[in-house]
Amino acid sequence: MTTTSTTGSTGATGTYAPRPGAAPLGRMIAAQAVLETRMLLRNGEQLLLTVIIPTLLLVLFSSVDIIDTGAGEAVDFLTPGVLALAVMSTAFTGQAIATGFERRYGVLKRLAASPLPRWALMTAKTASVLVTEVLQIVLLTVIAFALGWSPHGNPAAVLLLLVLGTAAFSGLGLLMAGTLKAEATLAAANLVFLLLLVGGGVIVPLDRFPDAAQSVLGLLPISALSDGLRDVLQHGASMPWGDLGILAGWAVVGLAAAGKFFRWE
Repeated sequence: MTTTSTTGSTGATGTYAPRPGAAPLGRMIAAQAVLETRMLLRNGEQLLLTVIIPTLLLVLFSSVDIIDTGAGEAVDFLTPGVLALAVMSTAFTGQAIATGFERRYGVLKRLAASPLPRWALMTAKTASVLVTEVLQIVLLTVIAFALGWSPHGNPAAVLLLLVLGTAAFSGLGLLMAGTLKAEATLAAANLVFLLLLVGGGVIVPLDRFPDAAQSVLGLLPISALSDGLRDVLQHGASMPWGDLGILAGWAVVGLAAAGKFFRWE
């Protein structure tokens, strides 16, 4: 039997010699983002929050005259709010709960000790959120068109609103997950989701609330996102600068606070 040497005449290592060291950073981030996305989509509770609840709300309130949404078709009012709810459910509620339990079980601690930098891990989580949101928005848009939705406005403004809304909710979700215990995060994230669903202009117009409450509720990120999307998609506004400013403020504060106070253990 003959054997093939893995060394040449100069003693250099051959084809099968190991190459120690981390993979390229871009490849590590992409691999982690794929893993995060799979984990998100496999979680039944997350699917309930991110897909089923927004879909049911859109179909139910567009088909049954339960809430007075003002002049025009109900679906034209509801679709922007439900899109905002989908962003919140993924970027805030889902991410906060998943990250909180990863922190509790020591997953984040182990990942922090890997060659993947901490900022790259947060980048991968953000990419996972964006992929999930794209799937949500495509699904909800198809359903809305089937229900008779007639959108208007500037697509660039819609994209900017969605990006800033994602940044704002991601910062707040990571802040909650990195400072509270996992059980507290689970309870608080779901409670905030329900409260903002009712009082954030998603289903019930803000003008149905007392004047004093409207001024406060209008400053919430879910209200700014839903109202901004509604101004563009329903009323044809070019760029809702006020709502964009509110979302940008929440994004800066939330991400800065999450970066400062997030605890990995």
